Amino acid sequence: MGTDLILVLLLLGAAVVMFVMNRPRMDAVALIMIAVLPFTGVLTINEALAGFSDANIVLIAALFVIGEGLVRTGVARHMGDWLNAKAGDSQTKMLVLLMLASGVLGAFMSSTAVVAIFIPVVLRICQNTGTAPSQLMMPLSIAALMSGMMTLVATAPNLVVNAELMRQGGTGFGFFSFTPFGLPMLVIAILYMLFARRLLPRGTVLTGVLGQANLQTWVAQYGLAQRAYRVRIMADSPLIGQKLDDLSLRSSGVNLLAIEIGGRFSTEVIRPTAYTVLEAGQIMLLDVILPDVEIEALREKFGLQILPLGDGAYLTESSQEIGMAEAIIPADSPLLGQTVLDARVRSESGLTVIGLRRGKRVFDQDLLEEKLKIGDTLLVTGFWSDIRRLQSGTAELVLLNLPAEMEEVLPAASKAPHAVAILALTVGLMISGLVPNVHAALLGCLLMGALGCIDMNAAYRSISWKSLILIVGMLPFSLALQRTGGVELAADAVTAIAGNASPRMVLGVLFLITAMLGLFISNTATAVLMAPVALAVARDMGASPYPFAMTIALAASTAFMTPISSPVNTLVVGPGNYGFGDFVKVGVPLSLIVMAVSLVLVPIILPL
Repeated sequence: MGTDLILVLLLLGAAVVMFVMNRPRMDAVALIMIAVLPFTGVLTINEALAGFSDANIVLIAALFVIGEGLVRTGVARHMGDWLNAKAGDSQTKMLVLLMLASGVLGAFMSSTAVVAIFIPVVLRICQNTGTAPSQLMMPLSIAALMSGMMTLVATAPNLVVNAELMRQGGTGFGFFSFTPFGLPMLVIAILYMLFARRLLPRGTVLTGVLGQANLQTWVAQYGLAQRAYRVRIMADSPLIGQKLDDLSLRSSGVNLLAIEIGGRFSTEVIRPTAYTVLEAGQIMLLDVILPDVEIEALREKFGLQILPLGDGAYLTESSQEIGMAEAIIPADSPLLGQTVLDARVRSESGLTVIGLRRGKRVFDQDLLEEKLKIGDTLLVTGFWSDIRRLQSGTAELVLLNLPAEMEEVLPAASKAPHAVAILALTVGLMISGLVPNVHAALLGCLLMGALGCIDMNAAYRSISWKSLILIVGMLPFSLALQRTGGVELAADAVTAIAGNASPRMVLGVLFLITAMLGLFISNTATAVLMAPVALAVARDMGASPYPFAMTIALAASTAFMTPISSPVNTLVVGPGNYGFGDFVKVGVPLSLIVMAVSLVLVPIILPL
């Protein structure tokens, strides 16, 4: 063993120790290694920095941006809402659908991002169904890790292994080369978790709204449930062609909150103004402070068709566009002494007063004619942009409470069809091979920005620079170990361990080493180190490199055994209230199952 190799191994060992201690943070360790490796004389500084120009680094960054486009447009959340509706109160059905949804979505975007998206969805589901979060959080993380086995771009280790394979003269894997392994693995994981959930802690059932009011709370508190209507303007309606200012709906006890206009692919919700001209077919969202008999008279008078509200109470299905807030009347407010009708809050702020509370008393039918007093609490509704302006403070009102739903408003909800189309185009280009994968991903990013799914600031924020720096910092080790004979030494050690065993047993040894190394350092760093070793073993044995490369990729995604094996696991520790032992007793058996299935499937699908 030469001096150069000893120095490289010492630096690698130091990096592993710092990874385990998490001091300093992983990306800082990677930068330290980039700076120190050239002093060994094995690499030049340009070679140590070469990872920054690697096409796969750009590809990973671009995939983060495309994933953020899916988040900002609500594609990911719609999937979560869908599974909530489909599962109902069945915890078994919820577990299956949750793992399927996160597994499928994670095939096209970062598994870490998938878990981050679904955590609040799962918490809402647990609160609504009385399920302890600990029963669903670990299944979520396991499915997200399994999604890394679904496609070439599903996780960084796949791209790292594929890049090493191509550097050594191979043609690389196709976009769906991983799918024959990932789909069975996901199904097995779901079946396993239906049994293994008994090993999870029962945890605490969530009740109520955690520290913040929500729209449903206010609907009940202010008695709004029976006041909401969706009505369509019929072709013979006398409202057609009239301006809202000429109708005086407010003085009649009718608040027009918004107008829905149906588009070819989606519905647009617009803000009504005094100059808005009504047209046939438009749908009006109304808050009506009238008895039911007058509602029917209003329908007949104006030629309206009453439509169902759907599952949402008081138009909360439109909560991506329309929200509520509570505000109080300060001592120096010019609204003091005025009635709600005379105050004309809407003309000043764009917000409509739909509720009035004084102490414990809530005003209902007499809302419009009640004179305002100091300390009165007004419930206002309107578009979120108007509510945000209220946050800056006005002389008339002081913001008191904002609902939890405000944090869930999607910045580009109307662009969901565009985001899905862009994702389909990007994946199609990758599958077709018309352009390199990185080129397809860059085109997808540009289209996301051009069509308004994401802006530049959000795009930069979406990229996990920590992950990219980690990969860039570990790549020089691969080159350094090859130059100093470290890769061949490791390959010889693997061969010695396996002895005269069959190639399948050698794959098992490689899988086990990769999975065990992943207990201490990130699965991406593990893939960087183990991919060249596996390919060297294949070369020494005169075997095809593809099953060896695939084994490393699958093993790198088998990071179920500890909460620090992957950021995906770390994310669910808090919400699931898990301990270290919970991951061990659930993750170790699953890892052994995945290894066994891999050793059966890999030689069959990718012959040795």
